[in-house]
Amino acid sequence: MKVAFRILCLLFCLGAMNQCTWLEARKKGDAVARVYDQYLYRSELKGIVPPGLPAPDSIDAARQYIDNWIRQQVILRHAERNLKKDVQDFSEQLEAYRNSLVIYAYESELLKQKLDTSVTNSEITEYYNENAANFQLRENIVKYKYLRIPLNLIEKPFVKKATKLFNTTKDTDAEEELEKLSQKWMFGYRPDDDNWVNFKTMTTEVPLEVYNEEDFLSNFRHAEVRDSAYLYHLYITDYKMKESTSPLSLEQNNIRNIIINRRKLALLKHMQEEVYKEALLKKEYEIY
Repeated sequence: MKVAFRILCLLFCLGAMNQCTWLEARKKGDAVARVYDQYLYRSELKGIVPPGLPAPDSIDAARQYIDNWIRQQVILRHAERNLKKDVQDFSEQLEAYRNSLVIYAYESELLKQKLDTSVTNSEITEYYNENAANFQLRENIVKYKYLRIPLNLIEKPFVKKATKLFNTTKDTDAEEELEKLSQKWMFGYRPDDDNWVNFKTMTTEVPLEVYNEEDFLSNFRHAEVRDSAYLYHLYITDYKMKESTSPLSLEQNNIRNIIINRRKLALLKHMQEEVYKEALLKKEYEIY
């Protein structure tokens, strides 16, 4: 019996040695780098290099990854050697982080499946009317149109016609004719539309030098401005001062996001309450 036992022990040791030898061979054969007893394998480099990258760039990317891995392992080992064991215990933090990730993943899937992201115009308008005081302008905004004419053309008859058309208020035919003239003679034209624009944005198109925007808006609707190459006719069709109520058209996307976010919070809260009630009914938790 003793002889048989010794033979079994010898066979086990030989098997273990062969296993260790195989593992060591694998480490050395497939490994591209080693730091202490940690190995980086060739298979771990898959996906590091983007497909289609030229060979020299691929080599550089792989080398950079390997170098970063070595540096991280070296610094990690140095930190482990120099920190007390109790300071290195992150089990509680890791558990809390894992829990938050699991809950977040579940909530994300729930929102994908059940969150209604369609918001009607009537819902947006209703929210705006009920919360108009919360929508205040931080800057002056305007609606405007302008005509930009090269200085070498300002005496031409078609320019006078264009200027007359420009000064015509809200006439679709006049706007269409002016659009055709501007395309034919290559001068700039911005038609009247319903889009609100920041006052400073307007001055990037029309070179106004305004020291007090509020005074300008209160006293002028039409202005003529020249620079070294062009004559500008500007007409401000509407404006709103900062700190006044922001128009609905500017707040639509913001309100849509607010409504969807409210639905999201309500859906998550409902889910949490339902799960809590179900656990209570099934007596799945106790308070001692």
